[in-house]
Amino acid sequence: MLQNVYGNVDYIEEWHRGERVEMMVDIYESGDNIRHHETNIEAEDTNTKGNPHIYCTESLTSGSRCFRLAAVCLGLLCVLLLAAITVLWVKFTVERDQLQTSNNNLTVERDQLQKERESLLIRLLELERDITMPGWYYFNLSIYYISTGRKNWSESRQDCRERGADLVIINSSEEQDFVVMLTRNIKAWTGLTDPSKTKTWKWVDGTALLTGYWQSGEPNGQNEHCVIYNYGFDSKNIWADYPCDNKFAWICERKIFH
Repeated sequence: MLQNVYGNVDYIEEWHRGERVEMMVDIYESGDNIRHHETNIEAEDTNTKGNPHIYCTESLTSGSRCFRLAAVCLGLLCVLLLAAITVLWVKFTVERDQLQTSNNNLTVERDQLQKERESLLIRLLELERDITMPGWYYFNLSIYYISTGRKNWSESRQDCRERGADLVIINSSEEQDFVVMLTRNIKAWTGLTDPSKTKTWKWVDGTALLTGYWQSGEPNGQNEHCVIYNYGFDSKNIWADYPCDNKFAWICERKIFH
């Protein structure tokens, strides 16, 4: 029995020794693995540290791309800004030129209106003077002058022109009545003649005779190419042709607006 006990004790001791040996083996193997792993890490670190160009190249490549992208974006922004400035400048220039043109036109119109105003004022003063001139009579936008002397037709017309007028032109029945009333049976030259001596009667302004107030039997020719008022005894039809070198009074007419 004692032998069995001792035998068991020996067996237990051997078993424990075996376990310790196995544990030691495991510990050594684990240590070897750890050292191998650390060696690999150190080798990788050594490779990385030993080749800094690779890391720097990757960093520089990435930075270069970012810089190029930023440069492109900045360039596009500058182009857009320049285009916007150009459009605004062109628009401003066009509007400025239009305003300048409008201003110039308004200035010209203002000056023209000023000149017209001054001209009208001068004309108004002239009209006031003409209407109030001694010996002149106003009727329907014209003023009339009755001479006190006697001259032939050409001399009579020259006198009217020197007064800024011409021999009278009858354009209506009302004007005929006014001149009849004005002359009071005084024979006087009118502005009607036959310059071609073909009985083609024309007024001194070149217009043809449309309505005449001839005395009965007139015009009768016989080298008579000028016309006088107040011939005969009719109250209205009192025109007659006469030789132009005869001497009569005359009637001048000046248009107020001409």
